[in-house]
Amino acid sequence: MEDVIQRFLRYVKYDTCSNEISPAYPSTDGQLIFAQVLADELAHMGLKDACVDQNGYVTATLTSNVSSNLPAIGFISHMDTSPDMPGHDVKPHIIENYDGSDIILNRDMGIVLSPSEFPHLRNYIGQDIIVTDGTTLLGADDKAGVAEIMTAVEFLLEHSEIKHGTVKVCFTPDEEVGRGVDRFDTAKFGAAFAYTVDGGEIGELNYENFNAAAARIKIKGKSIHTGDAKGKMKNAVLIGMELNDMLPPDEIPANTEGYEGFYHINNFDGNVDHADAYYLIRDFDKKGFEDRKNFMKGIADKLNAKYGADTVNIDLYDQYYNMKEIIERHMYAIDIAKAAMQQAGVQPLILPIRGGTDGARLSYMGLPTPNIFTGGHNFHGRYEYIPVQSMQKAVEVIVNIAINCCTYPWPS
Repeated sequence: MEDVIQRFLRYVKYDTCSNEISPAYPSTDGQLIFAQVLADELAHMGLKDACVDQNGYVTATLTSNVSSNLPAIGFISHMDTSPDMPGHDVKPHIIENYDGSDIILNRDMGIVLSPSEFPHLRNYIGQDIIVTDGTTLLGADDKAGVAEIMTAVEFLLEHSEIKHGTVKVCFTPDEEVGRGVDRFDTAKFGAAFAYTVDGGEIGELNYENFNAAAARIKIKGKSIHTGDAKGKMKNAVLIGMELNDMLPPDEIPANTEGYEGFYHINNFDGNVDHADAYYLIRDFDKKGFEDRKNFMKGIADKLNAKYGADTVNIDLYDQYYNMKEIIERHMYAIDIAKAAMQQAGVQPLILPIRGGTDGARLSYMGLPTPNIFTGGHNFHGRYEYIPVQSMQKAVEVIVNIAINCCTYPWPS
């Protein structure tokens, strides 16, 4: 049996960065290459139905080894990594027996992972930590989840004395660009409920997430020679800056936490003649979510009144919704996961996700899917890291969930 750490270190070598502007599905070829690797490994383990479908989804079934009719459970992770940071030529290394001091990721470039900036590092003193070389992301989001599911399934296969019901596995593409479950067939998957293994620090158990929308904004300026611009020029870049200044300055990701929503300018590009901006809008509360969208539309209306009709065009669309509304009807999924963590000696941390997972959308597609931890921190950047011991506990928790589904007092 391959250790979860060996498996993870092997997986991060595959470049699976997704691409938001690609029309292909999956959006990058690297995801298909990795998908086939995973399907082949599952088949080699002995899962007869392991396959990659035409959309890049990897699926497999671990057959029940008990006679009772139990609901099938699913475990899901995504294969792609964020396009926010390079995901190729990843060079992970392990800091053994971390002593609480600064970790030099790249001496030549002066890149340091420091507990003064990231205090949660101190929680892992004495443990082994996997880090980057400072030039790429690590890919724990979500290759850690993939490795943990694969290792748990292999453990259950090799320990047939452990009783479990049917376990469904799926690895999805393009989660990081919001398309992870666009073509997911919940009926074909065949699980009654599932878990995404896509969370952060050890113990995380999530069944609340943001309501999410995006706004693509196009600004039409008027380019006039600077020597003759008075009363004529309309600078699209300045209008874009004015638009951003009309948003509440404290309601940005860097100034919010917990259940606080935000507006986030993710991209801005332009010149005097035209500019494009891309915003994320997030709020846990449904009414607050609608208010934020309306506020953004109101800003566009005010700027059009000031600079002329059709100056600012906003395409605002919903991305996903808070899964709490669905999961609250299926709290057995939370009870089972909490017990699994406690059995592994892990304290459950029931926290809202300040983001989203495939599970948020799946829950609204008829597959209740809360989220459990992978163990990672600082996703999507050069300072990403994951403790070895957290990954090992994640494997144990997945195995325990499968066992607990077999022993849970389901209504007859």
